[in-house]
This record gives sequence, C-alpha cells and structure tokens, in this order.
Amino acid sequence: MEMDGAKRTRGAAKREALVQAAAELFWIRGFEATSLADIAAASNVPLGNIYYYYKSKADLAMAVANLFVAQTERLVADVCGETPDPRERLKFFVARLQSTQSSRVRYGCPISGAARDFRRTMPEPSARAAESFSLLTGFLAAELGRTGARPSVSLSRARAAIADWQGSIALAHALNEPTVLAECFRRMERLLTAAR
Repeated sequence: MEMDGAKRTRGAAKREALVQAAAELFWIRGFEATSLADIAAASNVPLGNIYYYYKSKADLAMAVANLFVAQTERLVADVCGETPDPRERLKFFVARLQSTQSSRVRYGCPISGAARDFRRTMPEPSARAAESFSLLTGFLAAELGRTGARPSVSLSRARAAIADWQGSIALAHALNEPTVLAECFRRMERLLTAAR
C-alpha cells in the first residue's frame, strides 16, 4: 500500500514538472517552437514517459492554462489574506504585479502569450488561459466596489487597469524598456486607489 502512495507521489511530481517546464518554455520560446522533447529535457522526464501523463501537446497546453488560472486564484487569495481594507488590497495587488516586472519585460506576459498561441488550433486552452484576466478584472472590480464606486465605474476602472498593464508589458517587452512598466504601475495605483 505504501508503495502505491509513493508511486502516486512520484507521478504527481513528474506531472507537475512537465507542466512547469511546458509553461516556461511556451512563455520563453512560444508554443509552436517548443517540442515535447524540449519539455522532456527541461523537466527531467524521459520523452517516452510524457505520454503516460499527457496524451498530446494540446493536453499540456490545457494543463498550462489550468496552472495559470490556479496561480491567479492563489494571487487573489494572497492579496485578500493581507488585509480586509479594499484600498490596501489594491495597493498590495499592484505591488505583487511589480514583483514580476523584470521577467515580463524580458519575455512578455505568459498568460496573454498562451491565450494568443493556443487560440488558432486549441480554442479551449486559449479560453481557459484567458480566464485569468477575467478573474483579475472581477477581483479589482469587486474591491473598487467595496470602496464605494458604482458597479459600472468599478468594472470600467478594473478593465482599464488590466488593459494598461497588458499593453505596458507588450510595449516594455518590445522596447526592452523597464520604465514603461514602472510607469504603468504608478498609474494603476493612482487609478485603483483614488478617492471615489
């Protein structure tokens, strides 16, 4: 019985290693340019064993999209766990985004990259990855509403903040200019924490 539990634990660790490697390689190289052999090498899982965990590269794409959603849910939970005050939560949220600034300047946004790259041939993983943006927008709108903003204003400001962040990531990445993203975070904080 213990042997089965250890085997399941090893299997879960390999499955997680494959998804983490795929997420990073899809982000850095792009989905099309990443082979299953690349993922196997990066995860230290033999190529032939990948098929035991994932039947295809499309299955890995869905697993990566699920990972992004889970990470987004964890981010929101972490921010909510910091303080009950909505304005403080919004500041903490911006600070958490800032902590990823250098990797976003270097490689762009992994979530928008996945949503874009998967869309042509795999609409379900693309839509699943994009759910991360819906979660973030919903969180921001709810917190803005808790500060007293009307629902339509809350949603509009939440969308503006996410759109500015994503556009700034794209521009900062294209120009290799961190200042573009740093300026965005200052704007986001003003937009999200301004008095209503």
